[in-house]
Amino acid sequence: MQDIIHLLPDSVANQIAAGEVIQRPASAVKELLENSIDAGAKKITLVIKEAGKTLIQVIDDGIGMSETDARMSFERHATSKLKSADDLFNINTKGFRGEALASIAAVAQVELKTKREQDTLGTKIEIWGSQLKGQDLIATETGTTFSIKNLFFNIPARRNFLKSNQVETQHILEEFYRIALAHPDVSFVLINNDAEMFRLEKGNLKQRVMGLFGNSYQEKLVPVNEETSIANITGFIVKPEFAKKTRGEQYFFVNNRFIKSNYLHHAVQSGFESLIARENVAGYFLFITLNPATIDVNIHPTKTEIKFSDEKAIYSILRSSIKMALGKHNITPSLDFDVETSLNIPLPDYSKIPEPPKIRVNPQYNPFKVETEKAYAPQKSMFDLRQFNNISNWETLYESENKEEKEKEDKIANPERRYFQLFQKYIITKTKNQLLMIDQQLAHERILFERFLNQLALNSGTSQQMMFPVTVDFPAKISEIVSEILPDLSALGFGIENFGQNTWAFSGLPPGLSESKVQELLEEMVREFQDSRQQVKFSKQNSLAQSMAKNMSIKGGKNLSDDEMGNLVNDLFACETPFYTPTGKPVIVNFDAETIDKLFKK
Repeated sequence: MQDIIHLLPDSVANQIAAGEVIQRPASAVKELLENSIDAGAKKITLVIKEAGKTLIQVIDDGIGMSETDARMSFERHATSKLKSADDLFNINTKGFRGEALASIAAVAQVELKTKREQDTLGTKIEIWGSQLKGQDLIATETGTTFSIKNLFFNIPARRNFLKSNQVETQHILEEFYRIALAHPDVSFVLINNDAEMFRLEKGNLKQRVMGLFGNSYQEKLVPVNEETSIANITGFIVKPEFAKKTRGEQYFFVNNRFIKSNYLHHAVQSGFESLIARENVAGYFLFITLNPATIDVNIHPTKTEIKFSDEKAIYSILRSSIKMALGKHNITPSLDFDVETSLNIPLPDYSKIPEPPKIRVNPQYNPFKVETEKAYAPQKSMFDLRQFNNISNWETLYESENKEEKEKEDKIANPERRYFQLFQKYIITKTKNQLLMIDQQLAHERILFERFLNQLALNSGTSQQMMFPVTVDFPAKISEIVSEILPDLSALGFGIENFGQNTWAFSGLPPGLSESKVQELLEEMVREFQDSRQQVKFSKQNSLAQSMAKNMSIKGGKNLSDDEMGNLVNDLFACETPFYTPTGKPVIVNFDAETIDKLFKK
């Protein structure tokens, strides 16, 4: 029988490895930026075109490579970071596996230019799909320029799985944010489709956060600084009043490496306990520094998940550091231990002559005018009083016919209430045979969803014009989505135009939306829109209408008048689908007589 096991060709093996390391353009951006940081770069420029599908270029002023190192860097498992297995537990660099450049070169057309400071000439290497196309000596600046053209050109199936340019650009921006936040001492430039998106000068962490997310973060950040024998926690948390309903600005770094950890996220959330609503998410930019030997970073291809040797201790330290930071900045109620616990009694003012108390007398009072029955009635026990009250309560169930007629007359003059509000969240009403409980927030969400969907289809949204335009600075990721959905925002009643880079000017707003809420609403709406459109069942317009309806709907906890409840119920039953929200949550729960009867039967 013929042998069937054989070695894969290098080109195929590299493509398989590339599938693990380079999943999308953002993966390549991450690897190249990390290489530049490891090379000691102090200035890095990232250039992308068509969301990285056409071009990804990273230019740095790092130490560069020799001709031999430049060629060796494309070999699999070739690295300058590790020399033995023990080094895996003392990692202080970003990359260390030696697979990134080999993986990229296997699925793209790659050009590398690099030179060391001590060399007269640099090296240029071209590789297409793992095939060497050329290697030459050239004149170039000290540092490295790495260009990736036509990513996945030789794997059309993988290229077809990429998302739209807007989605892939969002992933690239996220990787850029992570690297830029971890290294505020490095200047960064990001150019997208020949337009400069970011020019970040080197500085401190707070300046970097403001450079990435807007100057409004100047007032939103609370510093965190906690040192222990196990780990040091530094960075910033976002004040509780700026917590959002969806995840956005949540960044953990361990030894300057970005990580994801639901466990540590829970520690932060618990630190904000009772300060933010349960459905809101705290924002943070936190750096954990500890001994590299106490963590394992080599458990995931993207290196965003790590293991701690003592995870519970890190959790406790992180949680307490959040509470400490909030307490120091008077975000939480605190006790003043400098004040004595004795009663604080004011001293009398001896300059004032005290007035004698005045006696008030009722001249009509007659002490002998007492009802005989009450005056001489024996004292009743609590049992007797309770029994008397119960008898009177039962007697009210058997009122005279004359009283019933009187009530009927009163109802004609004063109509019976049709709606009741329960817990400031639910509207209770009844039909001929049923009792209805309606969630006021979900009901309004359904009403607005259908209204916005109709406005998007007919381009018929009304706009409330503003006397003076309002300018808003959005984070770059939000601004990108705003550009994408600009025609839809206009159809919904937003008078909006770009005012330069990530600044937008509003000349009109949908009715009912205040100027002070426009930035918060649009940021939340864009995040909701991003989340909802990931689901195949939602079209672009459905996703936008759904996210806007969710953010503009009235919330639980709002008192509604009878007229407001009546209008809400009438509008709800005028909808095409009144019983469910766009995401399938029930809006109405009904109880018929049989269901209620069962509640009282054993």
